[in-house]
Amino acid sequence: MTTGIRRVVTGHNKAGKAVVVTDGAAPNVKVRPGTGLVSTLLWVTDTAPAKLADGEDFAAREIGITPPLNGTILRMLEIPGGANRTPEQLAAIQAARANEAAHAPANLQLDLTSRHPGMHRTESVDYALVMSGEIVMLLDDDSETHLKAGDVVIMQGTYHAWANRSDKPCTIAFILVGAEVPWKK
Repeated sequence: MTTGIRRVVTGHNKAGKAVVVTDGAAPNVKVRPGTGLVSTLLWVTDTAPAKLADGEDFAAREIGITPPLNGTILRMLEIPGGANRTPEQLAAIQAARANEAAHAPANLQLDLTSRHPGMHRTESVDYALVMSGEIVMLLDDDSETHLKAGDVVIMQGTYHAWANRSDKPCTIAFILVGAEVPWKK
């Protein structure tokens, strides 16, 4: 992903015919400080049913991790390999996560006391599609699930973290759907 993800967005011309509105590298790319994680925001909807963009780029915004309650987020993550991280790199990741926790919105819960500094949960149903590489999904019951390209995870507001224990990056596509969660009732 560091080379960019091609994003093709369709729409309609004045005659009502389908056309390609944009075709190029997705512009909303962020590198999380200290972690090397690359996040590319591809699209966001704020309501259900979703509204059509009519020429607007719905990904040209700051949104954070969690989608709007009645909306969705499409995002790709490239998680760098972590097999050979130095103690200094691990300390930088811990510091970055602590900074994220200090500024986290109410709809994102982080657990910095867990076994992994990235342990978090969102108020959403997440569809995670492993596109390339491999990753270990960690849950707060201490379980670990090894995933590889082609595997899919459906996450329902659960505490989790991602650990790339290989020496190659792992790319995951995420579709997050805003959800009402039982801990807020």
